[in-house]
Amino acid sequence: MLPVIKTIPLRQMASGDRFFLQVYKFIGAQPGKKVYIQSNLHGAEIAGNAVIHQLIEFLSTINDTNLIGEIWLVPVCNPMGTNERAQHFSPGRYCVYEAKDWNRIFWDYEKEADDLLAFTESRLHLDIEAVRQSYLTIIKQQFAKILLKINSPSAVPYTELFSYKLQNLSLDADYLIDLHSSTNQALDYVYYFRNREESAKYFLLDFGILLDKYDGDAFDEAFIKPWLALEACFQELGREIKFDIEAWTLELGAGMQMNPDSVAKGVRGIKNYLAQKGVLQFRNLSDTKNHEMNFVCSRNRKKYYAIAGGMIQQRIELGSTVKAGEKLYQILSFNKESQLPTVIDVCAQEDGLVYDVATNQAVNEGEFVLGVIS
Repeated sequence: MLPVIKTIPLRQMASGDRFFLQVYKFIGAQPGKKVYIQSNLHGAEIAGNAVIHQLIEFLSTINDTNLIGEIWLVPVCNPMGTNERAQHFSPGRYCVYEAKDWNRIFWDYEKEADDLLAFTESRLHLDIEAVRQSYLTIIKQQFAKILLKINSPSAVPYTELFSYKLQNLSLDADYLIDLHSSTNQALDYVYYFRNREESAKYFLLDFGILLDKYDGDAFDEAFIKPWLALEACFQELGREIKFDIEAWTLELGAGMQMNPDSVAKGVRGIKNYLAQKGVLQFRNLSDTKNHEMNFVCSRNRKKYYAIAGGMIQQRIELGSTVKAGEKLYQILSFNKESQLPTVIDVCAQEDGLVYDVATNQAVNEGEFVLGVIS
């Protein structure tokens, strides 16, 4: 099966050169769910591009009868961020011109859905699919208004144009997967939303973080937040309802690296997820019922920042469990006060797992050193 390849103009630069998005659409013989997968929204987080490449290779070998629905793949979805450089380093987390995080710019319908209660009351006894289609129609109608601003003589800042073009590809998806990596060095894990734990196991990772605290402006949040709000509104009115709509962010290893193990985990997990969801037709699926996975809440993440400027040494290894009071790292601090250098021990405030560590072991006071989750 070969994909339908669509190239979308994204931005013209001062030099006259243009950036584009390229979408690879694999369409099955039978209609079904739409899956949207993108990578490299943050410029340094490149491992997802290798995952998408391997998925393209794999999907090209199967028959269209093995795919129910369609899978849209968008590698290098943010060329502005991907191409950004600071000497040998690739930051690319922020739109420097507008001082905005590339993954905090997306349109969240839930923030303007002031008629949610009335909508729910009027559809309290409708079939779940009828409710979904009705709500999706409203979301699309409101989203379409953004295009009027884009096409106006005053136009819009680039982040608004960029966010519109990405969301326009994914707005009607059933399952959305956003492939990231740590800006630094981190474990492989998945971010998920409430009531989606069982599906999270399909990715076959050891670690999942529930996004129980968010602002709605990230790509996965903006996609699913309106549906979570609608589910909650139905629940308040006495009806338990759960849409088969899911959003995931897979964090695959370190920034600026294509770690083969992280890539392999991403490919294996996505293939299994799609098979468990019935999008891919396979036998011999992985047993997710017995898959051991550690679920934690995002509110239990704690970042440690340097209490003094200096060099980090004797740092606990990534993936280590730590007890309260146990040493996490030392700061070798050079002062300008006519005194000898000092060594400062920094200890854990509580038990937890070290899941993220800074790549740079030279820190100014107040800079990130490592992250612990309990």
